[in-house]
Amino acid sequence: MDIVINTLHWSAILCIMIIIGSLLIAAIRKLMMTHVLIVANFLIFVLTVLNYPEIIYGLGFRSTYLAVEQIPQLYTLITSMFIHGGFLHIFGNMLIFFFVGFPFEQRIGWKKFLTIYFLTGICAALTHSFLNLGSPIPLVGASGAIFGIMGAFAYSYPRDKVVMPIGIGIMFLTRIRVMYAVIFFAAIETFIVWMDVPDGTAHFAHLGGLISGAIIAAIILRKQKTHTKKGETIYYDSFNPQKPKKIKLKELKSLATTPELLSMYSKIENETVPQVRDIWIEHFLEKAVCPKCGKSLNHFDEKIWCEYCDFRTNI
Repeated sequence: MDIVINTLHWSAILCIMIIIGSLLIAAIRKLMMTHVLIVANFLIFVLTVLNYPEIIYGLGFRSTYLAVEQIPQLYTLITSMFIHGGFLHIFGNMLIFFFVGFPFEQRIGWKKFLTIYFLTGICAALTHSFLNLGSPIPLVGASGAIFGIMGAFAYSYPRDKVVMPIGIGIMFLTRIRVMYAVIFFAAIETFIVWMDVPDGTAHFAHLGGLISGAIIAAIILRKQKTHTKKGETIYYDSFNPQKPKKIKLKELKSLATTPELLSMYSKIENETVPQVRDIWIEHFLEKAVCPKCGKSLNHFDEKIWCEYCDFRTNI
């Protein structure tokens, strides 16, 4: 059995370098992966416009690559997520990704976010390919991975609201609960599949990404507390995030001595997402001052103290 290895055009090799380089820079510089992925997709799209056939056919994934002799071509399961066939294709994908990816990455961190993104993108491509075995048509686009992020977001934080482009024919931005947004897009995809609309879009890949997103999130985020009761604050110890500790809100309220701090305290008290609330607590403690001497406070773990007087408290 002969193993098939295709020779890549220089432009396809450059695209691979952009993918690897952008992810490495983002990890080293601690940039938001959502932003970096969007930039990488647009850079590769420019190269695709200039070298359309070489990149599409070199980096797109085909169901024929599932054959044993085509194993070396399986890297296209990843590269195909960065390739788009036209401006409307990439614009629509990146628009939805911007509004969904950024808040989800903030909640779970870039490592888990990137894991879910790539795993669901692969699951989406495989779903489409298993239903179209032997098809030589390249599968391209990030939509499978984006639907995967939506599915994971809906599973983890169904009640959270995000800004989303919603509509049929004419899109408009609206603030909507993640679960409702996912139901809306899933209903459209299911209807198109059921009606067998020949629009050249891999709708089964979208559904595969969506379902795998929820399943993978259930596995990866199974121990992560995603919601709290109103009025309860959870503090996540960065060295032991699996054992959250409760924050005493009344101790924080005693430090809310200005309108700005009162406003922050209100956000802390009403926020239901632990990670977002943790950020507000950090901002609150940076702004708070000692109630005895008015100097800045120090805080670490559950302790707050003033180095200028004897003020001490625990939260």
